[in-house]
Amino acid sequence: MSRDPRVDEYISRAAPFAQSILAHLRELAHSAIPDAVEAMKWGMPHFLYKGKNVAGMAAFKAHASFVIHGEGRVVEAMGQFGKLRNLGDLPPDGEMAAGLTRAVARIDETGTALKPRSPSSKAKPEIPVPADFVAALEASPDASTTFDAFSPSQRREYLEWIVEAKREETRARRIAQAIEWLAEGKRRNWKYENC
Repeated sequence: MSRDPRVDEYISRAAPFAQSILAHLRELAHSAIPDAVEAMKWGMPHFLYKGKNVAGMAAFKAHASFVIHGEGRVVEAMGQFGKLRNLGDLPPDGEMAAGLTRAVARIDETGTALKPRSPSSKAKPEIPVPADFVAALEASPDASTTFDAFSPSQRREYLEWIVEAKREETRARRIAQAIEWLAEGKRRNWKYENC
């Protein structure tokens, strides 16, 4: 258990109502996470485990807040526990300690206190390669080799660019440009790769 004197100073400068809340949260964090290290991050006390943020607390003029990283957030409030104005605003210590323990377990398992994100969407369907682009690829073996070696997202960039053309002249010009870039081994947005 490592205590930072800057956290002592932070708590002493807080409003009297917040001092008792912050002191209680500090003791709770250290009892739930014996290996916790205190640090000041973004001007607020944080509790770290293996160098990763587990929880943080802050004091404001009229309330305090406490957040356990990766435990979800209340949409319209500060942190998961809302605006804390007194110790009665906190959930039971056992519930908070369990949240801290889950965050520590995530760090041990994944290296971060944050929960893994669920896939936001399914893979996009493959765009069919237009016949005129296939013919152009067949005429240029270098371009065809590069295109075939690209990942689905890299192929998609070229195909979207080609099929988005509204006029035939534009489409033909884009196909010619694509074949030239592909023959040189370039991705669709190669100009921006080294910005």
